Amino acid sequence: MARVDPSIDEGALGFQIAPMIDVVFVIMLFFMVMAGAVKVEKELNIDLPGVADTDAPVNFVDEQIITVSDVGDVTLNDEPMDSPQSAQLPQLTAALSRLRQSAEAAKSPLVVTIVSDQVARYSRAIQVLDALAAARIEAVTFTVSDDE
Repeated sequence: MARVDPSIDEGALGFQIAPMIDVVFVIMLFFMVMAGAVKVEKELNIDLPGVADTDAPVNFVDEQIITVSDVGDVTLNDEPMDSPQSAQLPQLTAALSRLRQSAEAAKSPLVVTIVSDQVARYSRAIQVLDALAAARIEAVTFTVSDDE
């Protein structure tokens, strides 16, 4: 049998650096390509809740709701005002004048919303608008109730 001389290294290749460099270049290329595809997060300009500035006045809208029913009843914030036969609506006009004065004293805007029934008379809605004009209230919105 032939003897093997251990001092001869015919098959030993040693540490190969070329494949390691190839792997490093492939990884570097991967990261360079992927760096362009990453979406950059942008900073959102938001104010988190915290302490409110008390120097500036806060304007709260004072909304009053006038309801006109199908039989002609007029209510201000669910309080009946005048009889259905009253064309001038003196109680409503006086109450609206007081509300306007208190809103002016508080320096807050006054908004009145008229909610009319679908079958209410147009003349009654006009009478309510006349009461608002007599009380010198200009911020008025009008809607129709959808109760069926």
